[in-house]
Amino acid sequence: MDEKTLEAAAAHVVTEEALEAIVERGHYLDHLKKVNDVYYDQIKIADQKAAYLFTFMVAFLVTSAEGRDVFSAARYAQGSWHTIVLSACMALAVVTTIFAAVLVVLPRKATGGTTLYWGAWSDNRQRFIEADRTGDPQFLTREYLGNVDALASIARRKFMFVATAFRGLLLAILAYVLLLATR
Repeated sequence: MDEKTLEAAAAHVVTEEALEAIVERGHYLDHLKKVNDVYYDQIKIADQKAAYLFTFMVAFLVTSAEGRDVFSAARYAQGSWHTIVLSACMALAVVTTIFAAVLVVLPRKATGGTTLYWGAWSDNRQRFIEADRTGDPQFLTREYLGNVDALASIARRKFMFVATAFRGLLLAILAYVLLLATR
């Protein structure tokens, strides 16, 4: 093989490696986009679960005399010790469930943010324009990565409160059944 053929072969290998790296990075960006979408959907699911729990607890309190009575001072003044304990457990569980469900859907103020978050757009608009002007190849990856980090943090906090609300619901149901059984 002559020198030109070796150089051409080496250039071809380098070009192929560069193309593979670009394709591979594209897959990473595609994956980040998918993770972004999945996390966003999981945040919506947490909000829906909280709404169901809140609605169930309010409907339960409105329709159940036994449920409302756990918040009555007369029950604690005149009830037996097991009725008092079960009523207090149920009241605490109901209040915990309602507050945890509300905490899931309360908006959170985040510091910073990416171009993918509307609340941070005014801070990031110029960065986007500059990245577009210079053709920054890593800009989108950094933005999606930052947004995925933010969504993961939000989802983690929301699902922590969803789990608390579900545990409260289970405890409320258990206390309710035991109250009915001891009547």
